[in-house]
Amino acid sequence: MGVLDASTSPPKERYAVSNDNVIQLIQPGIFDDQLTEVLRNGARALLAKAVEAEVADFLGQHADLKTADGHQRVVRHGHLPEREVMTGIGPVAVRQPRVRDREAAAADPGRIRFSPSILPPYMRRSKSIETLLPVLYLKGISTGDFSEALAAQLGKHAAGLSASAIGRLKDGWLDEHAAWQKRDLSAKRYVYIWADGIHLEARLEDEKQCILVLIGATPEGRKELVGFTDGARESAHDWRDLLLDLKRRGLDVAPQLVIADGALGFWKAAGEVWPKTREQRCWVHKTANVLAKLPKSQHPKAKRALQEIWMAETKATAELAFDAFIESYTLKYEKAADCLRKDRDTLLAFYDFPAEHWKHLRTTNPIESTFATVRHRTIRSKGCLSNKTALAMVFKLVEGAQKHWRRLDGHNQLPKLILGVTFNNGIEVIAKPTDRQPTSAAA
Repeated sequence: MGVLDASTSPPKERYAVSNDNVIQLIQPGIFDDQLTEVLRNGARALLAKAVEAEVADFLGQHADLKTADGHQRVVRHGHLPEREVMTGIGPVAVRQPRVRDREAAAADPGRIRFSPSILPPYMRRSKSIETLLPVLYLKGISTGDFSEALAAQLGKHAAGLSASAIGRLKDGWLDEHAAWQKRDLSAKRYVYIWADGIHLEARLEDEKQCILVLIGATPEGRKELVGFTDGARESAHDWRDLLLDLKRRGLDVAPQLVIADGALGFWKAAGEVWPKTREQRCWVHKTANVLAKLPKSQHPKAKRALQEIWMAETKATAELAFDAFIESYTLKYEKAADCLRKDRDTLLAFYDFPAEHWKHLRTTNPIESTFATVRHRTIRSKGCLSNKTALAMVFKLVEGAQKHWRRLDGHNQLPKLILGVTFNNGIEVIAKPTDRQPTSAAA
């Protein structure tokens, strides 16, 4: 092996080996992730293109307007100062183009103004963050810990969501929920209403651990959150208060059909407030109740037998399957048979409504599917939430979910129900014209 000459050998530090084994870990709020940076840069570029396209479209709409000297009246006028919008992948910097109306002063009420929809002037956080905040609050994270929790997820710039900022947001949610509870309902009508009591794991301040929920279907087939409050074990008193409150705020027309589980408290209150409304029991709840009274070995067979009832094409076929189930299980499993028998009429009420609606009417799934997400996102926190705060937080989550609710299939049939059209086995009953028209008195 040759010996390197000292005059030609490389500097010693090039061969030096560090004895320091301490590794600097990535701290919360500090991103060292190329993928995240790529996503953020892509989001920035995409947002910039979208904003520019919106401005170009606005200018195109006013391209025919000219000033007195023949120049374009509405023109671009630079950019507003750059700002950051907090998103699910951290802060994204954006610059909003400025638009100028050359013919009007700034204070002129007739001035043409550009109101961006993609990036409103005071927007500081995306809708996904707005949804994340009440979720974290329900999980028991205190307002003082929000900055640290969000910084670990979204980056150090999320620290701008301070305790005071979170407090102001929470106050805003409380105000929004309070205003929603007092809204005028005189112009509203709901053909169907689903009702259910949702038990959350978030601890409330007293015995009222249940959320009473009403979701309605409008004549256009759109689902809306109708009623929403806390209650004690789904009592008839609390359900009655909720239904009467809706009437006091203008909801005078009773729904055609109400869908709910077997909670006696609701049905007692509904019978008093809406005495002419038809009742439909939820088949999902009823199936669970019947199976609970059978040994597990009988569950597969019983589920198939129950399915043959509510999946029958006609009411007559369903009644035959109903009788067959009662006959098969009464002798050995009388409690299961009685559980099904006692709600026969209300379990089969959906056959008197349009067939396109049956899958919506046989279950309280519109409520269950929405609140499954809310329920799974809440845990028993260290301290109790006030009823008012918990309701406001859940209200914000449901408000976000409501934007994605599906429209009812066969919504064109709903106006017919309002007009009193009769349906038999899901098919509209067409009145036959009389063979002989009555003779008028004048003749």
